[in-house]
Amino acid sequence: MKRRTLIQNLLTGSAALALPAFAQSERRIVLGQSAAFTGPAAQLGIQMNRGARVYFDAVNASGGVNGHTIELRSLDDGYEPDRCKANTEKFIKDNVFALFGYVGTPTCLAALPLVLESRIPFFGPFTGAESLRDPFAKNIFHIRASYYDETALIVKQLTSLNMKKIAVFHQNDAYGKAGLDGVTRALKPLNLTPAALGTVERNSVDVAKAVRDIIAAHPEAIVQIGAYKACAAFIREARKAGYGGQFYNVSFVGTQALADELGKEGHGIVISQVMPFPFSTTTPISREYLDAVAKAGGDAKPNYSSMEGYVAAKVFVEGLKRAGRNPSREQLISSLESVQNNNLGGFHVNFGSRDHVASHFVEVSMLTEDGKVRR
Repeated sequence: MKRRTLIQNLLTGSAALALPAFAQSERRIVLGQSAAFTGPAAQLGIQMNRGARVYFDAVNASGGVNGHTIELRSLDDGYEPDRCKANTEKFIKDNVFALFGYVGTPTCLAALPLVLESRIPFFGPFTGAESLRDPFAKNIFHIRASYYDETALIVKQLTSLNMKKIAVFHQNDAYGKAGLDGVTRALKPLNLTPAALGTVERNSVDVAKAVRDIIAAHPEAIVQIGAYKACAAFIREARKAGYGGQFYNVSFVGTQALADELGKEGHGIVISQVMPFPFSTTTPISREYLDAVAKAGGDAKPNYSSMEGYVAAKVFVEGLKRAGRNPSREQLISSLESVQNNNLGGFHVNFGSRDHVASHFVEVSMLTEDGKVRR
């Protein structure tokens, strides 16, 4: 059975049944998060988790939500699908209230059949893959714009600069394919196709063949769809090979982690972003986030991945507030759907009964020679 047909069957079955009852034995809402906390993609999970905890901890310190405190239980999957699936099975067995802030396309896709079958709310995954958005699922909510949104902006910017030879370096899995599909889709109306392709395996930095394959085509720009260590390795090796063109990355790369990996070599690298700029007080949501990070202290540092966790936690809490004093999973879903035309302070969130993608906001940023990020 094809994957899409399987998902549609699960969705059809889900629609016919009420959500399973969820009884709170304590005044506590327990969320489960599977993400990479070790390995080459660790900073993505660590920062997403830290940003969410900054918000949840502040909410708990002020009395919680309708008398409930929020507990975020996190399990390491190392950015490996099988481990994420096992973590998800455990969370469902433990009867957590919802799944929150999963990180990565291949890992989320491994969890997807369990999410659909159990009908547990699955909120704010750190991925822009279309395969998690279409077909529509009643219990899945996205905060961020999609990879289609990001790659459309990247291609628009490159072609507006009269760059037409655009290559793609991508992770050899569902995430890489999602980004490649986005670039190909954006190029098609311009009667263009990717000038060259190169791949890297997930959790690997073996980029030598990809560098050879892509540099041989002499592209004017290279769009990278990978995590920070592999993308940094590719940039370094491509430049050693004499490549002088432009590099673009999508947001999942981990902006600060990429900057940290490259140092001065990161100068001029462009990254599409789906969250407001987190390093200055130019928007109210950025000011709120920076104040919260400063108050939290410890290991919390401002960056895009952390801000995504913070924003996801903030929107989740808004839905929880609307769900009342004794929320069920079904009430949470209905309440989240009522979060419409909500301005968080420069970042607009809009759900609906048939639209669970809150934002299509995308802009670009650039790494500087001193390892910082500018708009």
